[in-house]
Amino acid sequence: MPRAGLNPERVVDVAAELVDEVGHDGLTLAAIAERAGVAVPSLYKHVGGIDDVYARLAVRTVRQLGRVLADAVDGAAPPVALRRLATAYRGYARSHPGRYAATLRAPAPDDAEHLAASQEVLATVLGVLGGYGLDGDDTIDAARFVRSTLHGFVALEAAGGFGLPRGVDRSFTRIGDALDHALSTWA
Repeated sequence: MPRAGLNPERVVDVAAELVDEVGHDGLTLAAIAERAGVAVPSLYKHVGGIDDVYARLAVRTVRQLGRVLADAVDGAAPPVALRRLATAYRGYARSHPGRYAATLRAPAPDDAEHLAASQEVLATVLGVLGGYGLDGDDTIDAARFVRSTLHGFVALEAAGGFGLPRGVDRSFTRIGDALDHALSTWA
């Protein structure tokens, strides 16, 4: 009989809390079981193993990031929308480093739930890019440009890669300015 209060959603709740503490690669079924107060075999009543946990965590975190981004840009036009998007992206990565790592992998073509969650994020990003007059293939290229720029910054920041004495926040503001300039001249 399943432990009272434990279900697939609760397992992912525990994994989400834990992954921010131990990192994406440090998440294990043993750690989840210990935090949940159960034996590892008990988890298999609710999830199919660590790969299943990672898949469920990815869907949840992509949805969560999507809501954060959509709320941040709601009603704003460029360049304000872009700056809000960038700030929200960075904020999410800083507040939830393990969960953020779960958002990086593209969904498998047969994972409808992950694809749908990713489309929500993409719709927000494309909406911001549309404010710059971009459409078609230009928006895909620009979306990749924005994501890789923001990810590069937050990954270096998280790893302690900015050791120079100048303030990191100022550099992030300048990146926002550069993104705005690049997107304004993209087409």
